[in-house]
Amino acid sequence: MYFAAGVPWRCGPVTAEALWAARMALPLGTRLATTTLRALGRTQLSGNGTESGRLQGPLRDAGPHLPPRCTGIEATLAFPVVLAEARRWGLPAADLEELLPVAERCLDWLRRTAGRTGFVPDPGPPGPGGPRPRHTPTVRPCSVPTSSTSADGLGRRPAGRGTGSARAVPARVLARRPGGGRPAVARAPDGRTWSQLGGWAAHLLDTGLLGGGRYAPGLLGRTEAEQVARLFGTPALDTGWGLRSLGTKEPGHNPFGHRAGAVRVHETAVAVAGLAAAGHEKEAASLLRGLLDAAEAFTHRLPEMYAGEQRTTGGRPVPHPAACRPAAVAAAGSVHALLALAGIRPDAPGRSVSVHPLASAPLGAIRLSGLVVAGEPFAVRVGRLGLGMVEEAAEGLQLGV
Repeated sequence: MYFAAGVPWRCGPVTAEALWAARMALPLGTRLATTTLRALGRTQLSGNGTESGRLQGPLRDAGPHLPPRCTGIEATLAFPVVLAEARRWGLPAADLEELLPVAERCLDWLRRTAGRTGFVPDPGPPGPGGPRPRHTPTVRPCSVPTSSTSADGLGRRPAGRGTGSARAVPARVLARRPGGGRPAVARAPDGRTWSQLGGWAAHLLDTGLLGGGRYAPGLLGRTEAEQVARLFGTPALDTGWGLRSLGTKEPGHNPFGHRAGAVRVHETAVAVAGLAAAGHEKEAASLLRGLLDAAEAFTHRLPEMYAGEQRTTGGRPVPHPAACRPAAVAAAGSVHALLALAGIRPDAPGRSVSVHPLASAPLGAIRLSGLVVAGEPFAVRVGRLGLGMVEEAAEGLQLGV
């Protein structure tokens, strides 16, 4: 049993969206994440070729200016991080032991492919205008250290290989990222980069794990994160119902485009969590309220996306005719966004959990229950003054810093 990304279009083999859903639903337990990872691991290419270790996946729309992107590459970058985060939430050691070799092969492929450049080339042809999509560890900035941390937890090292060169890949990507809040998403054959402003930039704020179990607020420095937060708070990106996948002032904008302007729920959820972790509570709260209002309009069954039309007084979000509904990735995104209010950061192997609630308490006093940390029920309350209190937790689980 595994996450089908959505109904009716994505009930077939596991996709990158199903892996996204597995990661964001970890607070509800690790069982479905385990079975989803197991199913995805069966698509891993074997042998001694250059593609050995990469997960398979279909091509998918990448917007009006880029050719389709390989979801298998996205899944390969994501697999080690989802596994490592599942471990932090309480993945049983037996499941980790089974899945860790798949993650190690993903990382071996990343080391070979990214090499000195830090960029993973897309297997598809360049777009009509020349730019070629580039996959980098920015989508999952902490994939290398977290998988190494998982291996260390079992007294293992990934296939006897060091991680120093792979750890340097995210640093090289950072050094090449243009400033001004407009990171490059494509590379022309002559080496020039191509930028666009869209919801995809939320992944640069995505929180993750560093070596030793420490949490990191994304890839951006303070100044860059502030710039991205300001951009996310403008009407060009914030529809009032969530985050547009492409800004209104960008060429090719289309409010119904899958990556050209429609609101993609899981991107908005990632933005909410990243903004909250970086301390930009005003922008995080605005996106969260819009997402919750949209959920109410869709009778609490969010589709994977809806039209990026600007919100008006008394208006409703416009459904997308091709959107999956229900969609696992949207439902799990709702969990991910709500959990940002409490800032729960578990460390099941270390028998601790920390809570970092939003000081502004944008939704007032809330109580989150039905969660699972270290295999046991977990509940937390956040008061109207932004103070968090753990109400239920596994025996022996300590409140960390």
